Amino acid sequence: MPPLTAGGNGRGKLKKRRRWPWILGAILLLLVVVGLVGARLLTRSVDLPPEKLVRVERGDIARSVVAVGQVEPLSKVELKSKANGIIQALLVDVGDSVEEGQILAELDKDYLDAQVRQAKAIQDSEEANLKVALAAEARASIEAVNPETEFLRRDLERVQALVQSKIASPQDLDDAQRNYEMSVNRKRLLEASARSAQASVVQARARAAAAQASLDQAEENRRHATIRSPIRGVVLTRDTEVGDAVSSILNLGSAATLIMTLGDMSSVYVEGQIDEADVGKIQHAMPVRTKVESFPNEPFAGTVTRIAPMGRKKDNVTTFEVRVSIANPGGKLRANMSANAEVVLEERKGVLLIPEAAVVHDKDGKTSVQIRDAASKTGYRSNPVKTGISNGQRREVLEGVGEGTELVLP
Repeated sequence: MPPLTAGGNGRGKLKKRRRWPWILGAILLLLVVVGLVGARLLTRSVDLPPEKLVRVERGDIARSVVAVGQVEPLSKVELKSKANGIIQALLVDVGDSVEEGQILAELDKDYLDAQVRQAKAIQDSEEANLKVALAAEARASIEAVNPETEFLRRDLERVQALVQSKIASPQDLDDAQRNYEMSVNRKRLLEASARSAQASVVQARARAAAAQASLDQAEENRRHATIRSPIRGVVLTRDTEVGDAVSSILNLGSAATLIMTLGDMSSVYVEGQIDEADVGKIQHAMPVRTKVESFPNEPFAGTVTRIAPMGRKKDNVTTFEVRVSIANPGGKLRANMSANAEVVLEERKGVLLIPEAAVVHDKDGKTSVQIRDAASKTGYRSNPVKTGISNGQRREVLEGVGEGTELVLP
């Protein structure tokens, strides 16, 4: 019988030789798996949030200065009456268009008509007095001529000659002398009366002129009771109602009753404040784009028409008032609308644009952007660029990137 020990050792050695290939295969498989995982970890791109990614786009950009203000009509009139009275009728309302000379309101004319009649009566009376004075002046002028004085003078000379010839007596001479002197005195009295009559005519003329002026004033006041539009425009406000008392601007000046406010809205303007650092860049007649909240997608074209020669200082900040005039033929812009007037300093069309936030500045003042790069550990790489004008939100790119390039915001 063969020995059992020798046979058992042979089978054990055979089993060990058969296990080695399996062990080696498992080790190789493990190495392959580890290699693939390592390669995957090394080549995997960094996941970036979508809000951090932007693209280079082509579009228009403008460098501008914005003046914030309100829309104001080119001309605005506060309508006040020249006559006192009670409002009897209001013929227009807020928002109505009016023409120059159109009747807007009527005051109660009963009292004014009575004033006209009274002034007319006084004027008629003074005219009559003037005619009486003229007649008295004419009569006094005729009487002042007094031709008998000349006759009596010649009679006195004849009596004197007769007395010298011993034909007439001294009594005759005394009578002739007395008659002549009485006639001279009478003539002087008549001439004084004529001058007095002339003075009365002057006074009568003055009183008649004053009466005529009073009549004219009363008639003018009656005409002022009909209130007409001085301009072509729109009723902006109506500050009174029928039955309200109205005080004359001639009596109270600026404190007189405000009836309504009119504005010419065919052309409007916006006045805004510009910082002193920017006012030097603005010139007369520069183009302006104005935006209002009521029409967010519709800019209104205008021009710079006035730049204040003197600035205003508030809280250590100096600003200058700039007026922008805007044509408003359609009447879309309304008074007191909030407006942003953008004064265009420089404009580019069809250029490459990137968000202002995508531009990186180094300590030397050079600019660059972060271009997305899947092979990079950070997911992007820095790339120098040359930029142009900026509007505060987007910036023009002159060199360094192309349209559609994906950028990463820093």
